[in-house]
Amino acid sequence: MTVTTGISFVLASISSVLVFSGMQMYKPWLSSSQVHTLLGGYLGSIFFVLSLTAVGNLETCVFGRSFQVKVFPEVLFCLFLALFTSATVHRVSATSCLLISLCALFYMNKHSQKVHAMPAPSIPVQTGKKKKNAS
Repeated sequence: MTVTTGISFVLASISSVLVFSGMQMYKPWLSSSQVHTLLGGYLGSIFFVLSLTAVGNLETCVFGRSFQVKVFPEVLFCLFLALFTSATVHRVSATSCLLISLCALFYMNKHSQKVHAMPAPSIPVQTGKKKKNAS
């Protein structure tokens, strides 16, 4: 089931606030062991994806459907926000957040290109042979 861009903005914003507050509430637990620290980085990457979705949907609502999210400033802003959020939990969480977020960004871009890319116009290809005159 799909939702409109405005509803998607609201859902992504609320979800990112919930992930952020959950990371802050469970900060002692997330920094208690190595596995939990990696889980903190994974939650930070989820925060990155949700915040990037919210920013992209907000820009689409404000600037129109032809506007695209760019690497600078939107992606870098959301990435630094997610890294800062993960770094408040643990430094290793920030590192794992960076690696997982870059992987998520790669697959988000790959999926976006597959879904939203315009097909290339077909150009007639000429062969090397010339037509002979029928006269």
